[in-house]
Amino acid sequence: MLRFLESMQWVLFIFFTAAYAYQIFYLLVGLWGKQRGGVENAELHRYAAIISARNESAVIGRLIRTLKEQDYPSELLDVIVVADNCTDNTAEVARSAGAIVYERFNKVQVGKGYALKFLLHEIFEQYGENTFEGFFVFDADNILDERFIEEMNKVFDSGYEVVTSYRNSKNFGDNWISAGYSLFFLREATQLNRPRMMLGTSSCVSGTGFLFSSRIARQNGGWKHFLLTEDFEFTVDCILHNTPVGYCESAVIYDEQPTKLGQSLMQRARWIKGYLQVFSRYGFKMFRKMVVDGSFACFDMIMNNI
Repeated sequence: MLRFLESMQWVLFIFFTAAYAYQIFYLLVGLWGKQRGGVENAELHRYAAIISARNESAVIGRLIRTLKEQDYPSELLDVIVVADNCTDNTAEVARSAGAIVYERFNKVQVGKGYALKFLLHEIFEQYGENTFEGFFVFDADNILDERFIEEMNKVFDSGYEVVTSYRNSKNFGDNWISAGYSLFFLREATQLNRPRMMLGTSSCVSGTGFLFSSRIARQNGGWKHFLLTEDFEFTVDCILHNTPVGYCESAVIYDEQPTKLGQSLMQRARWIKGYLQVFSRYGFKMFRKMVVDGSFACFDMIMNNI
């Protein structure tokens, strides 16, 4: 029995070593490969920056200001906020900062996914389904580099219908917890999404600071992802529909990281539960597409989140 268990350990070791070996290649490509960019003389598209905010009056004004100060024509960028089940003055602060604001009160359908569904429905009702060519998704505590929209537009104009950005950290030096998160997202950007973009496979949306086309919004009936990790669910759904996610390294977004151990543990538990939800719903489809269609992107998403 002991010999059998030892043999099984070696089999598992060899299997997982072989399965993850491609990430060594990713590392080499990310270090020495040439970054694929967007179109330098890109057509300027009209976008809506959509923000779901719940009791974010302390931070949302700063995000809206960074959007208003973008090096991009202001007439081509509308800032639209859904104040979702707020008990503070988030809506008033957002309006004062120059955003269009919708207020939502729904204690049954709770979460960012439902708020985005509500907001896109309102946008389609008021502006029509074709007014905006794409939608940016931000969290209320984000801060943007002044060229964020301009750089994302270059990749969007090159043909990618979904584009994610370089997620940097606002508070790297607060303590070891925020530093650990910052290094995690730095690895994701430089050792995963960068080589994925170079090699022409699909990158992965990570929480905030991403762009998707109005065609996808129409196809999805607005927003249809409500699992705990709706960003990963959205990525998987795009890959299953043959829509790769592009990556724009020159578009930098700054995000607040947890500084308390309890917050970190709760967030990590939420991520794990969310990944399990995604695999329970999409796992078979991903395996089938990987085997039948030879989808490396499906294999990559499976291995990167096991």
